[in-house]
Amino acid sequence: MAVRNETQGRLLLDNVWRCASFCCRLRGLMFRRPLGDGEGLWLVGEQESRLATAIHMLFVFFPIAAIWLDRNGRVVDARLARPFRPVYIPRAPARDVLEGPPGLLERVNIGDILLFGVEHGA
Repeated sequence: MAVRNETQGRLLLDNVWRCASFCCRLRGLMFRRPLGDGEGLWLVGEQESRLATAIHMLFVFFPIAAIWLDRNGRVVDARLARPFRPVYIPRAPARDVLEGPPGLLERVNIGDILLFGVEHGA
């Protein structure tokens, strides 16, 4: 699926995998190849929380952009996550995390609204 930055009116990523189960979220990007420019992983949570949306970078061998979103798709935090760091906790409660290539941080701002599942050409 694709992800669009509705606030800025542009497509962010065109190949994002939805990850909603506990096991999928736990594994995340561990032992995987680096993400391509248009690729990402959407970690879907159940409730807004700082601790429940914390991520780890253990056994992730490449840096990523970590974008935390509230239940409305609003960006509440965004940071570069580096390999083998034990934990990244968002500054504000979030429900979901979008993980993508580091360049994604240049196209997203705190407060932006992201829409998932949009058409590639939209």
